[in-house]
Amino acid sequence: MRIKQKLLALLFIMGMCFMNGFVEASEFNFAVTPIAPEQQIDKEKTYFDIQLNPEQKEELKVELRNDTEQEVTIDVSLNSATTNSNVVVEYGENNIEKDESLTIDLEDYVEYPKVVTLQPKSTQIVKFAVEMTKEKFDGVLAGGITFKERQKEEKETNDQGLSIKNEYAYVIALLLRQNLNEVAPNLLLHEVEPGQINARNVILANVQNDTKTYINQVAIDTQITKKGSDKILYQEEKEQLQIAPNSNFSFPTALNGAALEPGEYHLSMTIFGNENDAGKFTRTHGTKTTQYNNQWKFEKDFTIDGKLAKTLNEKDVTIKTDYTWLYILVGMMFLLLVFLLILLVRRKKKNEDQ
Repeated sequence: MRIKQKLLALLFIMGMCFMNGFVEASEFNFAVTPIAPEQQIDKEKTYFDIQLNPEQKEELKVELRNDTEQEVTIDVSLNSATTNSNVVVEYGENNIEKDESLTIDLEDYVEYPKVVTLQPKSTQIVKFAVEMTKEKFDGVLAGGITFKERQKEEKETNDQGLSIKNEYAYVIALLLRQNLNEVAPNLLLHEVEPGQINARNVILANVQNDTKTYINQVAIDTQITKKGSDKILYQEEKEQLQIAPNSNFSFPTALNGAALEPGEYHLSMTIFGNENDAGKFTRTHGTKTTQYNNQWKFEKDFTIDGKLAKTLNEKDVTIKTDYTWLYILVGMMFLLLVFLLILLVRRKKKNEDQ
């Protein structure tokens, strides 16, 4: 059995997530250092955040260093930022589909080498040619530059005899702006439907940020009831999340081992964004209260189809198989057998008496 285990070490070189300065990991055979350009808004940041006029060009530079005795081949890619189901921003390579509101795709405005070869004990500057779109906009185009070492064919084998391939990558965030005008965030609720994450049943609520702005310090509360009932069947509470500009995600409400049952249901969802002590929206969680600048309340009915529920329940690894019907059947067969034995004994005794 072969398993390809991707250990994608996403080192988001972002000041809000990591300390300033160069970050290095012993698993890497190369090192990455971004060089702040003239148009960098804050040169203390260790990621790219640049402001350009429409159609203005800028050259970004990243220093790659190979301190090993071996040649290192690095694949380079650039991806628009997305938001995953954990409501965490993804800057590296992923399978998340781009949102339909992403009308200006960062990937279309940056040219760069797709492969870089570093000689042993060498340093090389990789250049990225950026040309700002001529279309004027407020907000930010967000993405990330990924540097991933191309692996050799050799693979490690673990104690169970499984083949493992480790992959490591650096990811540098890249933000492009035309101005520093604030953009009011906006969220929309779309489909609500049953699904699975890691072979566990969940109710997925698809939420879209159709604006060119991050929504930070996000908190999400959901409650699911039967349609027309106030009894809460399932609920979820998450906080300290982040939503990328022009992205969507499907937020899961876990069923915690419960089987999906067909019927009509209702979702209540409240999303808070951008913590601010002076914010006008209050979220109470236990004994803790937090103020936010933004709040969205959503209500939506949805249906769980019987056929789909059966399919998902069979795949859910947390649902224990109910053998009650089998025990009843075995019990009935046992009673029937006892009854037949009694009849046979009585008939035999009657025949003997005659």
